[in-house]
Amino acid sequence: MSLHRNDLVFVLISVSIHAFGVINAVDVTASVSAAKPQQAPSYLSPGSSAVVSSPVFKPSVDSALSIGLLSSFPEDLEISEYCTGLLRLFGQRYVTYVDCLVPAARPVKVCQDCFTAYYSLVEVFQNISSDQMGPGNVSCRDSILRSDRLMLVFLLYSNLDTIWQKSNCQQCVTKDLKGQSNDTLYFLTLLNQTITCFEKYKQGNLTEVCKNCEVTYKRLNELYSGMEKNNTLCIDLEDAMNTTRKLWSKTFACSNHGEEMVSIIAVSSFMLFLPIIFYLSSFLHSEQKKRKLIHPKRAKSYTSLMNIQDKQS
Repeated sequence: MSLHRNDLVFVLISVSIHAFGVINAVDVTASVSAAKPQQAPSYLSPGSSAVVSSPVFKPSVDSALSIGLLSSFPEDLEISEYCTGLLRLFGQRYVTYVDCLVPAARPVKVCQDCFTAYYSLVEVFQNISSDQMGPGNVSCRDSILRSDRLMLVFLLYSNLDTIWQKSNCQQCVTKDLKGQSNDTLYFLTLLNQTITCFEKYKQGNLTEVCKNCEVTYKRLNELYSGMEKNNTLCIDLEDAMNTTRKLWSKTFACSNHGEEMVSIIAVSSFMLFLPIIFYLSSFLHSEQKKRKLIHPKRAKSYTSLMNIQDKQS
């Protein structure tokens, strides 16, 4: 009996020791955790005491996959292959036109050098925005231009078209956008002749430039004035003429001082004789009024004298 009692006591002591060890282990873990608080998420301020722990998906660092939108949607929401081809072609021609515009910014040649690229861009945009059905009875206007609030394709085209319109390039090219107009070609011919003349005589005395290039420059200037009245100028021609005039007047000092002096003398002479003309016209006008006032009095006295003579007879 005592043996069984001793065994029971031994078992109870073992269980107590085991439970005491587990409790101490838990306390040690809790104390270590308290000594090393968890790092707050990046969206909390450094001084915030609140620690939010939520299950967050963290992709593997070594994963080659990235999270993003799916590359495709169901077939009923996608654009057709025909419209996709037009969109790709629009992007290619857009880049071509921009690549042409940047080098043509100075000196300005956006109309001369880039009208072919602009025509190609207009052509593909008209196909996109047209109501006509393409292959498979598909229209790309709604799916590309109107499917979202941004309307990116229309916005990109509008920006480049604004550059074309502000440059007045339509006045320097043909209506079909396939070549430069005859007036533009003739102006460029005279411009090249004038610049060639400048280059030929600028090495020596600058007066030689004024003397030998005056006729060509005047023809160019007269042509420009006529085109300005007819609204057949674009930014290319305007910029070229402004540069030519600066060369003529400032670089070569070829302003026509003789013609300016003649004009000044003529205006000064007119202003000098203007008071004389005014007083002379006033004098003649007053004399004419005196004659009109005196003439009726003489006629009246002559009539009364004749009446007296008739009565006496």
